[in-house]
Formats: sequence, C-alpha cells, structure tokens
Amino acid sequence: MKNTYFDLVEQTFYFPQEGFDLQEGYLTFYGVSLKYLIKKYGTPFKLIYLPRIGDQIKKARNLFKRALRANNYNGKYHFCYCTKCCHFHHVISAALKHNVNLETSSSFDIDLIEKLYRRGEIQKSITLLHNGYKSDDYIHKIIRLYKEGFTNSVIILDSEDELNKIEKMAEGMKIKIGIRMAIDEEPQSSYYTSRLGIRHTELLSFYKERIENNKNVTFKMLHFFVDSGIKDSLYYWGEFQKAIKLFVEMKKQSKDLDSLNLGGGFPIRNNLGFEYDYEYMIREIIKNIKTACINENVEEPDIYTEFGKYTVGESGAIIFSVVEQKKQNDAELWYIVDSSLMNTIPDAWSLHEKFILLPINKWDNEYTKVNIGGISCDRSDYYNSEDLNQQLLLPSYPVKDEEPLYLGFFHTGAYQDSISGYGGIKHCLIPSPKHVIIDRDEKGNFVDYVYRSEQSVDDMLSILGYNT
Repeated sequence: MKNTYFDLVEQTFYFPQEGFDLQEGYLTFYGVSLKYLIKKYGTPFKLIYLPRIGDQIKKARNLFKRALRANNYNGKYHFCYCTKCCHFHHVISAALKHNVNLETSSSFDIDLIEKLYRRGEIQKSITLLHNGYKSDDYIHKIIRLYKEGFTNSVIILDSEDELNKIEKMAEGMKIKIGIRMAIDEEPQSSYYTSRLGIRHTELLSFYKERIENNKNVTFKMLHFFVDSGIKDSLYYWGEFQKAIKLFVEMKKQSKDLDSLNLGGGFPIRNNLGFEYDYEYMIREIIKNIKTACINENVEEPDIYTEFGKYTVGESGAIIFSVVEQKKQNDAELWYIVDSSLMNTIPDAWSLHEKFILLPINKWDNEYTKVNIGGISCDRSDYYNSEDLNQQLLLPSYPVKDEEPLYLGFFHTGAYQDSISGYGGIKHCLIPSPKHVIIDRDEKGNFVDYVYRSEQSVDDMLSILGYNT
C-alpha cells in the first residue's frame, strides 16, 4: 500500500476542514487556488485573505450575544480590534467595515486614528481604548483627540504616574479613564507579577485617594488581561475570579464604573487537530460575571474584548518553494525554502509559536521526515513542528522533479510583519516577500492584487545610507 501524504493527513485529522481543501491535487485556502497564485506571482509571497477578518468578528459577536441572552445579562458586548496586531490599512479597514471599536498602544497609533477619520472610515463617536505605556506625547495626542470630539476615548492607566501626567495636561477637560489590574503570571514564568498594570491590592486605595474626587477624570473601566489568552485552565479562572471580585468592590465605590475589559484574546488554529470550545468559554465568562454581580447587588458591566490575533491571525499565509534538498547525515533531510524563516515568521523562533504547515502540491507522493531551513546563514533559521525537535512529515519527491514542492505556513496574519519590521533591514539582507491581498467583490468573486512587491536592493541600501 502506498503511504501518501494525503493518506497521512486523512487518517490523522478531519480533512477537508474549514479553510483547507484540495482542488485537482493542489491545496486551496478558503477556496482560493494557491496554484493560480503561485503561477501568477511566483514565490515567496505573503497573502492576506480579507473576508476571514469579518468572519471572525461576526463569530465572536454572535457567541457573546447568545451568551448574554442565555444568562439574561443586562450589559452590552463591545468588540475592539487591537491595531498593534496588524497595522496595515487594508486589515484595519476590513475590520472597520464590521463597526468595531479600536485599541491603541502608542503615540503613533493616534496619528493612525486621525488618518482613518480624515478618510471617512471612522466617526468621532467610536470607542477608543488607549493601552500601553503613556509617554507625554501619547497622552498629549489623546487629549488632542478629545479636543477634536473623540470623547469616547478611554485612557487605561498602566501606572499611578500616568494619572499625574493626565492631571497636568487635561486643561480643564474631564478625561475618561480605566485601570489595568496587574496579574500574577503563570508558575513557569521568569517573574511572579506582570510589570503591566497596578497591583490589585492597591487599586481600591488608589481609587479613594486619587480618583474618587478628581475633577479631571471619570473612572469608566477595569481592565483585566492575561497574556496567555482566554483558556479553560485553573490559572486563567483564578485570575479571572480575582478580577471579578475587584470589579464588584470598585463598583460599590464608583457609580461611573460600568465596563469590564477582558483583555487577552482567544487562541487561533495552529494545527489541523486544534480544538477549542469558544461557546463554552464565553458562556462561563458571562455566567460568572452575572452571578458575582447578583450576589453583591451591583449592576452588570458592559463587556469589552480586545481581539487582535483572533481577528486577523487566520487570514494570513506565507508561500515558499523548496529550492534544495540536503541530506546532512543518515537521519536528517533538509528542505531549503526560498526565503528566510526568521525574517518572515519570527514568532516561530523567538516565541516557539506554531503555525499550520501544509504542502501545496504533491499530496499523492509518499511522505518522509524532514527539517525545513531558510536561506540565511543563521543556525536558528529553521522551522520545527514540535518543541522537542521532532521532525516534520512532508511529501518526498525526486530532486530533479520538474515542479518544485511548494509549502505554505498558514494563520500567520498576526504580529509577524510588525515583529520582523516590514520593509526594513532584514537578516542577511534577504528581502521581504511580495505581499498579495485577496478579497471578494460585490458578486462574491475573488479579487487578488499585489499590495507591495518584493523589497528591492535600492530599498535596503537607501535605509543603510548607501544611496546618499
């Protein structure tokens, strides 16, 4: 019997599955022919499938609405997109078509907000949540937004010192604020308590002493963020219950406090066997908040989420060609791809993040164990599917085969461009791949175009000062 790659996948996972199918022996991504894109654009290239962004937003909203209804919950749900996850205009614009609110992280984000307003893509009534370290310039620009009429801006305090800055710059205005609660990190972390936020044991006294009678601010939101995301674990539920208890106590003190921000996002699919019960988690979150509020006789808050990776992660992919096979010893076969993995998917080596890796073609070939390496000179420029250096299984093929093996890393739409520095200097001066956008027109037909071509020699040398 022939042990093909298709046999391996079919007997291990449910296949086809959402987003992935085969058409005439070639992989498709949300119905898009990757064979067509490879022939049209060559490799390597990055792609963003914009309709997936809207699908994720609608899915989260529907699940929260059902959970609110099932629990007879009196507060409302608000979806926010984190701009830091992917700042590209085509991505944020796709999210804004579904009436999302926005979360910012730094000073330049405010200039981005103003650009969106001038383009007519947002209204001044939009809710803006301002996270991150508040430099003087950042706070100055947020106050400028207030003067321009963006009065639904909420500054999330990350430290007590940020309140001092607001008081100095408020110029008689009443600024809406939230407070981020510092969490205890997971046991395996290098430190015990997050550097972000204010210790939960100090928040009540901080409110009484600095906020309750402060004419410059209105306390609207408690912000709770677990960096590892919303997971059904003892650690998450422990920190969650701590936040709910704190909210109830602060709500008793503050009539203006009406919102709870569940910062930290949902996970996305990073393998074909991914399982996560989104509906269960959302229902449990809403039920626990409702129960705590009823028990303490306080009004249920509006719920805010800041979903970034969940919103855009599954829309992205990077497509490579295998340009060489190298057998370095009796046990290890390397497939070398036509770009640098460190440059294009930095999360894979810096955070050991896993992505869905699938061949585009040769699914009827037998499979073999391989390692995947990039073309830079760095030993870390490789990809491995497991934390314990276990090899990957991919189709084998003759070295002199007319058609190369094409590989795709999928669900790479979040953070990779911002972490690698899109369009900047790359390791070994290996250029950023071309960037292809996939959308659908009003009739539902696919539309594809190049957002930006592969980085040129002049682009890099100009940055390095050689073209002056």
